[in-house]
Amino acid sequence: MDVNLFNFDLPQALIAQEPARPRDSARLLHIPAGVDTFGDMIVRDLPQLLREGDILVFNDTRVIPARLVGKRGDATNRGKPDGGAKVEVTLHQPVDAHTWRVFAKPAKKLNPRDYIVFAPGFAADCVNEGDMGERWLKFNVAGHELIEKLHAHGVMPLPPYIKRPDGGSAEDRDDYQTMFAAKDGAVAAPTAALHFTDDLLNAVRTAGAVDTRITLHVGAGTFLPVRAEDTDDHVMHTERAMLSAETAELLNDARTDGRRIVACGTTALRTLESAADKNGVFHAYNDNTDLFVTPGYKFNGIDALMTNFHLPCSTLFMLVSAIAGLDRMQAAYAHAIANEYRFYSYGDACFIERADNVS
Repeated sequence: MDVNLFNFDLPQALIAQEPARPRDSARLLHIPAGVDTFGDMIVRDLPQLLREGDILVFNDTRVIPARLVGKRGDATNRGKPDGGAKVEVTLHQPVDAHTWRVFAKPAKKLNPRDYIVFAPGFAADCVNEGDMGERWLKFNVAGHELIEKLHAHGVMPLPPYIKRPDGGSAEDRDDYQTMFAAKDGAVAAPTAALHFTDDLLNAVRTAGAVDTRITLHVGAGTFLPVRAEDTDDHVMHTERAMLSAETAELLNDARTDGRRIVACGTTALRTLESAADKNGVFHAYNDNTDLFVTPGYKFNGIDALMTNFHLPCSTLFMLVSAIAGLDRMQAAYAHAIANEYRFYSYGDACFIERADNVS
């Protein structure tokens, strides 16, 4: 499909720079299937949209402070920077215990065989380079010790449309983390779940819905623009996804009973769809996924999606258009813009019921 079909004009003033406080006071646009109307609600009204026995699936990944600023080091005295170029890197995918793929800025100032120092005792060798500013860094620490160094010296990797000073904001350490965060590894938040509070989760359970967890370690590739002119030519980024055998059994029981499976966030949706076979049967999953969902995709794993409002021409806007139909989602976004909903990671949410035979 022509990527320009997924374009729309968004006023800059609607790009949220801070989350709603409290989290569940954000707005919620209901996009039902089979009717042309929309429902303007608040996130804490979500239980009204749920049915007895619905299963809500949340991503329990934890965002690590994956943005680092360092300087090119002295190759002969590797413990100290040499006063060289300042370089910012954002980790986005692990290669092994020591090595991560990163996006570097400015990329031209970090090349293979360069050495970069982030803090005393914390440094990395640049060992490879890729396209669009990507580099591979091999750190001098690994595993849990590397995560500790990131927590000590890193900044939360907010998307580029959220403006912060170089040192970041202390509030973002909590604001850009969901209440479900349990497993370190994401470099971007599963933002639909940012709206949840203990009170809202309790209300969801009181309404008769069941909640469960999957894991997808969100990569910074989620913010990469689609540079191809046709969706068929886009190469989707890869992320690690996990769904346990116990969760697969729970989901299969729901399918047998005719109960709905509701993905809270596009990362939960991509994990569910990766773990479901063409007959809608879920299997344990622990693998990389590069699933790219566009209109015409046959859903096997989900019945509804709660998600935020996404960027024009993004893979995520293509995904929601596959659920409800491109015309329907263009109309929903036009309604949201006209009614001044807040967009993107810290913005408002929508609840989309899957429509059959969409295009």
